[in-house]
Amino acid sequence: MILKRYIEEPAGEDFDLVIIGGGITGAAVAYIAAARGLKVALFEKNDYGGATSAATSKLIHGGLRYLANGELKLVRESLRERRILGNIAPNFVYPLPFVFPNYKKWGGNIWKMMVGMYLYDMLSYDKKDTWDRSKKLQNHKLISHRKTVRLEPNLRQERLRNAFYFFDYQSIFPERLTLAFIKSAAEYGARVSNYTPVEGFVFDAGRRITGVKVRDILTGRTMSVKADLVINCGGTWADKILGMASEKDLQVHKIKRSEGIHIITKRIAGNHVVSIQRDDGGHMMIMPWRDHSLIGTTDKEYIGDPDDYRVSRESVNDVIEAVNRHFGRKISFDDVTHAYGGLRPLIDDQTKGTYQTSRKYEVYDNAVDGIEGMITVEGGKYTTSRGLARNVLKVISAKLSRTLSDSVSDNLYLSGCEIRDMKQFMIRQHLNYVDFDRKTIEYVSRNYGTDSKVVFQIARDDRRLAVVISHDGEILAEVVYAIKYESARTLRDIMLRRTGTGTLGNPGMDIIRKIASLAAELLNWDDARTEEEISTIMRVYELH
Repeated sequence: MILKRYIEEPAGEDFDLVIIGGGITGAAVAYIAAARGLKVALFEKNDYGGATSAATSKLIHGGLRYLANGELKLVRESLRERRILGNIAPNFVYPLPFVFPNYKKWGGNIWKMMVGMYLYDMLSYDKKDTWDRSKKLQNHKLISHRKTVRLEPNLRQERLRNAFYFFDYQSIFPERLTLAFIKSAAEYGARVSNYTPVEGFVFDAGRRITGVKVRDILTGRTMSVKADLVINCGGTWADKILGMASEKDLQVHKIKRSEGIHIITKRIAGNHVVSIQRDDGGHMMIMPWRDHSLIGTTDKEYIGDPDDYRVSRESVNDVIEAVNRHFGRKISFDDVTHAYGGLRPLIDDQTKGTYQTSRKYEVYDNAVDGIEGMITVEGGKYTTSRGLARNVLKVISAKLSRTLSDSVSDNLYLSGCEIRDMKQFMIRQHLNYVDFDRKTIEYVSRNYGTDSKVVFQIARDDRRLAVVISHDGEILAEVVYAIKYESARTLRDIMLRRTGTGTLGNPGMDIIRKIASLAAELLNWDDARTEEEISTIMRVYELH
């Protein structure tokens, strides 16, 4: 299907729900609401999944560390959702082995970890209930010093005792997984629009919210959209949206923001996620991703306007220092090919540090704040977004006094993910597309799933679009697909969220200009706009 921008179409529709925010939470709520028969519109002020949802560790995990806080319910929910996402998005979510080293200086912590690992296995009792048999996860193991070193020879060797070996899942392209939720919502009739900020609200005589005022950043067009209920899925910006609706500062809904950054280097570890303990008691991970090492995350409170957030040189140096103190292989700033970061919205006791603050979520009917007609979602984590959306629908059903159809979100594949057996699917892809490089077949097939046939056909129709533009086989046809089928409107959309051409770092001006030239042709950019787009993507790679 072609993902259209609702703001570009004739106005006049009324909706059951207007959702503010196109990150993973808003995308999941839109999908489940539309699938259950509600008429939905979603507006995102920038691009879908372009903020917090893009700043993840690319993991779909149960949250082993939350056990230390006694959050068994959250861990169980996360483990259930891990399995469901592995089922409904099989080409994006894969099992990934972890090595958690134990050092003698930790003393009794190894026994705490052992209890935690057994509890983690017990809480994931349904982990073998997978649609694809290859995704069945095994229980943890305690492996010897010798095997630990053989698996990950670059671990710090001093006082190394042994390691826990277990599995979670990796999300190979979270931005495209978020987009799959958006596309699934659209397939059920949801009207969606990126680059369309909500700039005000429509009220009735009793000051009940009856709609929103939106503006198309790209054209300047404005319109009012009526809805029975507005769902605030603004994430890091949720309190600002509430302030706009109430015209006052609601202290009870102040969002606590935590900065999390990651750096990308050439590969410094093996094929496992390696956990290292920081000096503050927290953990950092070195993860394999696209033949590189993805290292993070940090957890530091951020004070200030979220619109002003940038990754700093200081934050990058903090990650480098942690690696050099606790890992066997040293790195320097020159080894960093890219760094990215974002702000997590947290809820909990404000006296806690951000690392200790819970990743639970809350769903509020804002009538208690004097804002009738709005529901706000606060907190949460990427892994539990689908489960969170289901709980939001319970509040919506009660608020609208409507009985909704049964939820199907745990039983149906997401858009483009209709693959029962990934191994057989990949075998067929290699047989069907022998005219493409093996790496291209692998990359395009996994990141576009069943929609990959359209990408390959675009390249076959014009062999100039079969030109490889990244080390892992990406092709120019993906740029055409992003613009024509997936509402990409900027060079950042194309390079950071539809394709992976810019997510490993600066690919070089030659590649950037090839992509920009093709985008300019399809989006009718003049020379000035093209140069502006190039300057914007180059600023992504500046560390301040």
